[in-house]
Amino acid sequence: MDSPGLRERNKQKTRRAIEEAAARLFGERGFEHTTVRDIATAAGVGERTFFRYFPSKESLIVGQVRDLIPRLARLLRERPAAEAPYRAMCNAVLTLAGEHDVPPAIFITGSPKDLTPNASRTDRFLLRDLEQAVTAAMEERLGAGEDAPELRLRAAVKARAGVSALRGLLAVHAGSTLTTSLSMKQLAGLVEDAFAALDD
Repeated sequence: MDSPGLRERNKQKTRRAIEEAAARLFGERGFEHTTVRDIATAAGVGERTFFRYFPSKESLIVGQVRDLIPRLARLLRERPAAEAPYRAMCNAVLTLAGEHDVPPAIFITGSPKDLTPNASRTDRFLLRDLEQAVTAAMEERLGAGEDAPELRLRAAVKARAGVSALRGLLAVHAGSTLTTSLSMKQLAGLVEDAFAALDD
């Protein structure tokens, strides 16, 4: 009988396989032309297995973003203290993206706003959660406590500017012919360009 630890690792492996198969197919065929059956087949699982992890292909995107938020905040906290705020956030994003064999689906499809029935609500709450998580991590990096409102303001502005750089990247490139065969190297270049735009 599998141990709880082995079962959990197998579940994580299956989830990752589904997410990466979805990202590849979204890039090759587009979100609208990719079915759950296509994703399941490419991941080497049945449709019933897909639905045990995700209620729909739309929820796969939203769920992936929710998973990425705390990981991005953790990676930002772990960046060297000497790194400037934008460089630290850029490197955290690059490290996060590098954890995947293919770019996360969010970089292929863009914002969830066009994917879900409650699009504006979903997108708004995801943006709020992302900004709050990144701001908290930035406050820690800058040593911004309750008695340091100037540093807290700086952390809040830097965090939201960094998030805006990522949103700009998605707005310009997601779903374009460039991202149809997006490689990790291409993604890294786009992330670098997005953060470099903050310094123009």
